Amino acid sequence: MKRTGVHKIAELAKVSIGTVDRALHNRPGISGATRKKVLRIAKKLAYTPHPAARILSVGSANLRIGVCIPEEIHFFYDQMRAGIFDEARRVNGLGIEIVYSPVASLGEGEPEQVKALMARGVNALIVTPGNPKSVTPLINRAEKQNVRVICITTDAPRSRRSSVVCVDPELNGRLAAELMAKFVPPGSEVAMITGMLTTEEHRLKAKGFCAGFKKDCMNGKIAAVLEAHESEKESYRKTCELLASHRGLRGIYVSTVNCLPVCRALQRYGRAGETQLITTDLFPEMVPHLQRGTIRASIYQDPYLQGQQAVRLLSDYLLNRITIPHAHYLNPGIVLRTNLHLFREVQRKASLSSVRQSNSR
Repeated sequence: MKRTGVHKIAELAKVSIGTVDRALHNRPGISGATRKKVLRIAKKLAYTPHPAARILSVGSANLRIGVCIPEEIHFFYDQMRAGIFDEARRVNGLGIEIVYSPVASLGEGEPEQVKALMARGVNALIVTPGNPKSVTPLINRAEKQNVRVICITTDAPRSRRSSVVCVDPELNGRLAAELMAKFVPPGSEVAMITGMLTTEEHRLKAKGFCAGFKKDCMNGKIAAVLEAHESEKESYRKTCELLASHRGLRGIYVSTVNCLPVCRALQRYGRAGETQLITTDLFPEMVPHLQRGTIRASIYQDPYLQGQQAVRLLSDYLLNRITIPHAHYLNPGIVLRTNLHLFREVQRKASLSSVRQSNSR
């Protein structure tokens, strides 16, 4: 049906426009019977408030979305941040602003930052719960106060959060396992390098990869699942130790974006291109390793789109009360040497190179 304005509702209900506004936005000052009457007419007319009108109805105060994501590893979170702020610019004219309060790295200082955001009176939260146990009580408290919380990239599954935006991590791990099984012969021994198994995303990726590889590769074995805690030094050291102690290792799956130190370790031991390497996501520094074959494939989680979608879901809810889905899973992509040029991160790098060359002429 064609959208009908508040004037028509007021006329049919025989009340003022101000009374209609109070009823539609659940404000005090009218009787319960009048409120029900206005809402019944609005429903019959299929009335939907225009976003700009909704902003006017909340007065001069902006709606605020608090964002607490890590700054490191920047290869991943820079892209997520870009998606968040690009979408924030789109809705800024409607009265929504981002209150950005990052943590240095995943799982570091999250409770303090979430508390600080709540103290600033945000209407919604986007968080990356590296340590779900510590942040779950705060998420529950926020939801109890009608502050909708979306977890992004990784989940706090025992919390009352409104939604999670990510690539299903267990599916991600199984996809990596299926690819690995196609790259290595039966009976192969492979390993996985992750961040922290206390983080839900990392734990479920490990679960999916280990179960999937044993199923997809006949007599396949998992040599190790190593936690590198998102540290380049630790990742490099542990990969070197792994290669030294497992000379027959046929493959490595890196479930976070911390893959560059693994590439360096493979090169040091002369195993680049020989030990099949499956990584996660894509950033410009990975491109030479994909082109040379050090990285055989990467599972693309599109952090830019994750950030964009989280802000969009909350904006739709805050402006129009559109229901937030319990989970919003993105479809993972597979990056290979042949389709490398199609991805945003590589196109952006090519565009920047073109600009630099043009400026140097």
